Amino acid sequence: CRAPAAARAGTVTVAVAANFAPAAKAIGALFDRATGHKTVFSVGSTGQLYAQIAHGAPFDVFLAADRARPERAIASGNAVPGSRFTYATGRIVLFSTRKGLVTGPVTLKAGSFRKIAIANPATAPYGLAAVQSMRALGVYRRLSEKIVQGNNIAQTFQFVKTGNAEIGFVALSQVVGTDSGSRWVVPDRLHAPIAQDAVLLKRGAGNPAARAFLAFLKGSRARAVKVRYGYGAGE
Repeated sequence: CRAPAAARAGTVTVAVAANFAPAAKAIGALFDRATGHKTVFSVGSTGQLYAQIAHGAPFDVFLAADRARPERAIASGNAVPGSRFTYATGRIVLFSTRKGLVTGPVTLKAGSFRKIAIANPATAPYGLAAVQSMRALGVYRRLSEKIVQGNNIAQTFQFVKTGNAEIGFVALSQVVGTDSGSRWVVPDRLHAPIAQDAVLLKRGAGNPAARAFLAFLKGSRARAVKVRYGYGAGE
């Protein structure tokens, strides 16, 4: 006979990019209830998490905010070949807590603000997309002195939320659940796609809970959460 679910339950440790953390935790809660496994999340910027993985951090799964780091993890022997897939596609939004401040690209061209927040483009793909969008609109050079950088998209959102920057490029997922403030959803054509890839790390290769989590991440229940949080559902 089959063993009770509790006897087969395991723990999966997931390194998740900051922008996807709220959605990941909602998916993790569904996964835990459905399987009896326990999901533990470690949140940070994609670059920071990758550096930790390269130095042997005890993660089973890597949910990045780009494609490059999961590919690099496989190439360096830190992840399982053939396990990488796009689990979500991100959107960026120019956001302010002040109603009427953000009306579209004209807000950037007018530059009537002291500070604009972005995530660090060297480590956070959402920050790179922000820079690409400003360059495409021809405003990056003029606004560069007003930019304040967050270590990741979560810190960037805090800069805007607390008023340390009047406006900022944040993830649509961070504001999708509220009508407060003002916003402009940046058209995809202004920046490279924010394809967010998942990969099974070497440490998780023999962990059934890790493989089960990745399978659940591809399923319909996880897909519904992704859409609710402002993401494309990925592959």
